[in-house]
Amino acid sequence: MSYSIPKETLTFFKKLEKNNDRDWFNEHKPEFKAIEAKVKLVYNHLGELMNTHDQIEKIKMFRIYRDVRFSKNKLPYKTHFGGSFGRKKPELRGGYYLHIQPNNESFIATGFWDPNKEDLLRIRKEFEMDDSEMRDILNNKIFKSIWGSFVGDELKTAPKGFDKEHPAIDLIRRKQFIFTKKYTDKEVLEDGFLEDANTAFKTIRPYFDYMSDVLTTNLNGESLL
Repeated sequence: MSYSIPKETLTFFKKLEKNNDRDWFNEHKPEFKAIEAKVKLVYNHLGELMNTHDQIEKIKMFRIYRDVRFSKNKLPYKTHFGGSFGRKKPELRGGYYLHIQPNNESFIATGFWDPNKEDLLRIRKEFEMDDSEMRDILNNKIFKSIWGSFVGDELKTAPKGFDKEHPAIDLIRRKQFIFTKKYTDKEVLEDGFLEDANTAFKTIRPYFDYMSDVLTTNLNGESLL
């Protein structure tokens, strides 16, 4: 059985971009549900591939409906599929994400989107104490060729209680610790897309092992679990 992204996925979202209203969507809902069912199989299969090198506890594909209550953008529907892959908690930290969107906007992402206050402080304290292990991971040639550098939000200056002249301040002032890898429409539709995404996710493992170790120990290296 083929587990590639169906071509009609991108075609449907391109149409939805031009007709993002309830009447059009309700008329085309059977078509959407058929596509969604096929794509769900793709997400589940990627989760199976990832389970050969990690412990994926939960796969969640997000709904098409946008929450417009607090948004200036009142369009009712997303024009992409998104889904997350959660690792086994509490010992394995971090998560994975797959985003399918036309016009070469698809990507995979991994890391820490929204660390809580305690985790963020623990990570920053680790970098303040010793950033060498993190630097080695970031500067690894294979890792860098796939994932590049950190993306996501960061402070403009040092967080409270940290020295703005600290040599690791570029890491300390980060609020998110995310990596992304982009894909063209052509790449997303190719047979080897899931294998490529899985290989990229596998490459992130040294980073996740390091961060999981940090977040499950105190500054003396004693286990918190």
